[in-house]
Amino acid sequence: MKKEYDVIVIGAGHAGCEAAHAAATMGSKVILITMNMETIAKMSCNPAMGGVAKGQIIREIDALGGMSGIVTDKTMLQFRMLNRSKGAAMYSPRAQSDRMRFSEEWRLELERNPNIDFMQDNVVSIIEKNGRANSVKTGMGYEVFGKSIVVTSGTFLNGLIHIGTKNFGGGRMAEANSVGITEDLVRLGFQAGRMKTGTPPRIDGRSLDYTLMERQDGDVDPGKFSFSNSTKPLEQQLPCYITYTNENVHEILREGFDRSPMFNGSISGLGPRYCPSIEDKINRFAERDRHQIFVEPEGWKTIEMYINGFSTSLPEDIQEKAIRQIPGFKQAKIFRPGYAIEYDFFQPTQLKPSLETKLIDNLYFAGQINGTTGYEEAACQGLMAGINAHLKINNKEEFVLKRSDAYIGVLIDDLINKGTEEPYRMFTSRAEFRILLRQDNADERLTHLGNAIGLAKDTRIHTLEEKANKVRGLIQYIRNHSCEPNEVNGLLMTKGTNTIEQKVKLDKLVLRPQIELEDFDPVYERISNEEYEIKEEAQILIKYESYIEKEKQLVEKVLKLEHLKLSSDIDYSLLKTLSLESREKLNKIKPENIGQASRISGVSPSDISVLLVHLGR
Repeated sequence: MKKEYDVIVIGAGHAGCEAAHAAATMGSKVILITMNMETIAKMSCNPAMGGVAKGQIIREIDALGGMSGIVTDKTMLQFRMLNRSKGAAMYSPRAQSDRMRFSEEWRLELERNPNIDFMQDNVVSIIEKNGRANSVKTGMGYEVFGKSIVVTSGTFLNGLIHIGTKNFGGGRMAEANSVGITEDLVRLGFQAGRMKTGTPPRIDGRSLDYTLMERQDGDVDPGKFSFSNSTKPLEQQLPCYITYTNENVHEILREGFDRSPMFNGSISGLGPRYCPSIEDKINRFAERDRHQIFVEPEGWKTIEMYINGFSTSLPEDIQEKAIRQIPGFKQAKIFRPGYAIEYDFFQPTQLKPSLETKLIDNLYFAGQINGTTGYEEAACQGLMAGINAHLKINNKEEFVLKRSDAYIGVLIDDLINKGTEEPYRMFTSRAEFRILLRQDNADERLTHLGNAIGLAKDTRIHTLEEKANKVRGLIQYIRNHSCEPNEVNGLLMTKGTNTIEQKVKLDKLVLRPQIELEDFDPVYERISNEEYEIKEEAQILIKYESYIEKEKQLVEKVLKLEHLKLSSDIDYSLLKTLSLESREKLNKIKPENIGQASRISGVSPSDISVLLVHLGR
């Protein structure tokens, strides 16, 4: 029986789930092929979503109509807004998730979509015909035809697991790796490389002494990720705990360095710089006598604990001996040892901004195959690949987010223009317009765009407009209301800021760094009656007004370069006034406009001037 679909999605991790959901919701007939139906959207490492910059990405996915935010809200154990002590551009939501419930909820969501079929099998070959993705072949001998194909293979491509001197094939512990796709793509002309990531041991929570650790609770008034009304904040939360390594732990770990695959040459792939293994930390930061360890629950009902900060590939005996020297871990029982995994990836400079490959039409890559690390980075790529796979086969314009639109735009732009030699992780520092790209306004930036392409529902627009009206109304009240000295001086004194001697507009007081808008809840009923999210955004727009306007002006200047298109037919080697490196990079990446060209490593401002002259500007 010949199987034909609009979109084939290979892999059902975070990228694959978002890709399948997006394309199917927009109207494509989708088949999601996974090696194991029981591990759809499995949280292979940390059971958490969000964090610094990653939380912004999840809110952007939600604003566009994706599902990661909703699934997280429905399955989280704890919610925290990180970086509250910093500026609003740094606020980052993070949720501890129930690992089993998260996977279950994603699967149920996909099963509710009538446009999605499922197939449990291993894809071993991708077939192109006349330069276009045509079909896939599976390990069980099926050939599935598709108008477009999205590859979201995670760590499974020729995955190799390392524990001490032992290594064996696998895409995750106790799961087979995927063999054949890399070889097929290399044969077609793609450039492949190797990367490494790792995970910590999992511990029996009953064997830990939490009295020796610092308890870390969620926010008193927890928020959520989704802007929709389909989820609610948590009413009950589980605590996490913090403890530390010590010199005894470090000395024991060093005993195993001669059997460490990281140090004896067994691992060839580069690991994540910003999430190093514990052995890497004590080697690189030898001057530190301790490192922070987060003890995080894996679910509401399980006793299994995740030991965040103790990622390792050292031998099991060293892991067990060292971990029992950590305060609270004296009687620790290990369920599963930590391990490292090497896997194949493909340089993302081989992709267009839509995540379609340059070599093969209608073939898209998303997630760790592009050299990224993290669920959030994978999910947003899957979303964009799924959207564009659907749009392409329906002869519609590709959907690309600019760096000034979203962190998602920053991530993809970085990947396709600069490539990566190590697992790429998103940070707020990567975004030059982060005052505009805040977590609180992702819906204002993106929901209309998601609705226009048929992904975000009309109800989202109604919710957005309601929120915008409330924010505008509150700002108007704050700008117009005059404060009497006898109303606010008591508050101002307790906050350590100057009192007033005559009437002052409320917005002038809100501008003071010591003052938060919610401080006025006991004073003004109009303020106290508003939801926290409305007050938060109104305050941000008042406090950061001048900075926001300056950043908008900068965006306008930058966007002028984006409108200056570059033909894909230009042979940059003929432009001798360009530097040699610039000619090589421009010919390799073939930027679509001057703005993109300016962000390619090795292309200097003087090279951009040459291109502008070439365009007649």
